[in-house]
Amino acid sequence: MNDRMVTFGDVRVGQRATFSKTITDADVGHFVAITGDVNPLHVDEETARQTFFGSRIVHGMLSASLFSTLVGMHLPGFGAIYRSQTLEFLAPVRVGDTLTAVFEVDAVDPDANRIEMASWIENQRGEVVIRGRTVASLIRSAGPEAC
Repeated sequence: MNDRMVTFGDVRVGQRATFSKTITDADVGHFVAITGDVNPLHVDEETARQTFFGSRIVHGMLSASLFSTLVGMHLPGFGAIYRSQTLEFLAPVRVGDTLTAVFEVDAVDPDANRIEMASWIENQRGEVVIRGRTVASLIRSAGPEAC
């Protein structure tokens, strides 16, 4: 891991980053343990089979959490602060799906300490399952000039 904090000079409009992960049943179990969300649609195959989804689906927020990895580890990267995220859930995610989260920078404003990015997540078939907008800032100096 790069331990140098990112600066505005490191970020440019059009820059892209991706992060991929295959969602496992263990991931769902960990998410349930952390959040307490035991909605049968996510944890009970028999109940989920009776819905229009036809089988269990992964929690939307588990899938969307891949955006957090992008912000803090890839784009902008170490030293970034997540400011906001919009989400539109477009298609179900199932255990075993490989998701790829993508950021593309479309605005950089150092004076406002603001980086805006289009954000989306695709499954292994290239289908967009989540779409949104991400805003991040960069950590500023803790010295007297930061006040």
